[in-house]
Amino acid sequence: MMPTTVLRPLLVSTILLGSTHLATADSLADFDALAEAARGETVFFHAWSGDPTINAYIEWAGDEIEARYGIELEHVRVTDTADVVGIVLAETAAGRDTGGSVDLVWINGENFIALKDAGLLYAPGDEGWAHRLPNWDVVDVAGNPSLTTDFTVPVEGLQAPWGTVQFSFYYDSQELETTPSNLDELLAWAEENPGRFTYPQPPNFLGSTFLKLLLAYTIDDRERLGAPLPEGEADAALEPLFAYLDELHPHLWRSGRTFPANQAALRQLYADGELVIGFANNPAEASGAVARDEFPASTRSFVFDDGMIANSHFVAIPANANAPEAALVVANFLMSPVAQLRKQDPAVWGDFTVLDISALDQNVQDGFAALDLGAATLTPTELGPAIAEPHTSWLTAIEDMWAARYQGG
Repeated sequence: MMPTTVLRPLLVSTILLGSTHLATADSLADFDALAEAARGETVFFHAWSGDPTINAYIEWAGDEIEARYGIELEHVRVTDTADVVGIVLAETAAGRDTGGSVDLVWINGENFIALKDAGLLYAPGDEGWAHRLPNWDVVDVAGNPSLTTDFTVPVEGLQAPWGTVQFSFYYDSQELETTPSNLDELLAWAEENPGRFTYPQPPNFLGSTFLKLLLAYTIDDRERLGAPLPEGEADAALEPLFAYLDELHPHLWRSGRTFPANQAALRQLYADGELVIGFANNPAEASGAVARDEFPASTRSFVFDDGMIANSHFVAIPANANAPEAALVVANFLMSPVAQLRKQDPAVWGDFTVLDISALDQNVQDGFAALDLGAATLTPTELGPAIAEPHTSWLTAIEDMWAARYQGG
């Protein structure tokens, strides 16, 4: 999942937009003809740019897309996906129903929901499109429910899956022999090793994901998280989570009086030896950092016994996109076996595939099998159970209460 800030509240009514560029169900059925018609177009791809390895991957994808389809991919570098949602909202509110500045956006979670609820996602023939792309046939829909439901909200073909992640901890195995397997053991370790663990300050996406993991382990019934948080129940429902944080904070880096700003800051604290345990959404992040000599070679990973937060990330096309047909071609390529295989290589990015590897040609299966995931990357089996993302209302309540409790917000 890419870093993002929740865009709230959504101050726009639901709008259904049309576009003179809209593909139809029939034209999607003849994808080769659609791709040929899109030749010469430019796709402005608004995507988070906070990681040089991801930026380099997007540049590679752009070169491949231009060579194969004659479409230029322009990476519009984004620091906060909510800003892109704001652009689409502003343009459509001003009557710019076609010719918009965003052709494709890297998105998931709250920002996808904001655009979907506002009716601002491309839907040719009033239908979703992702499941009608050629490469959808090899997407692992059966094995990965997060590819069709985004933070409990049905995707309905309005965005195409690009990658999947599962939260995991990384640690220095020269400093830590036995890793915590649950929240109680993490707290006990932090008490015995003050200052050697922390988390990014919410609403940073990684810090907020850590809080969602704590929520999944402290809530009285995990199934409650799939539905909206009932009004007036936040204090009682979240009391165990904040009771845990109250115990944990005094033992964190700088005694919990301040927190790293983001993922990069957390990584740097670990790389500098100030922290023994860090964490990431991408299970391959630690191995990638080891390969780049950013982390010690003794870095390894661990997860809790009863599962970790997992989700998928996507690309979507705004309803007022200037080049939606070309964006469809880009989205299809990003789901292709060649693009997914390269993306999962930790030396390139390390983002796990959305494809059903068993459905691929044998040579591509062999390519995935030959990937050196690195000693710090857990295999899919070792990652264990996936915990679904909670409904967005839970995160909203957590972040608001966290600010009020610890920042005087």
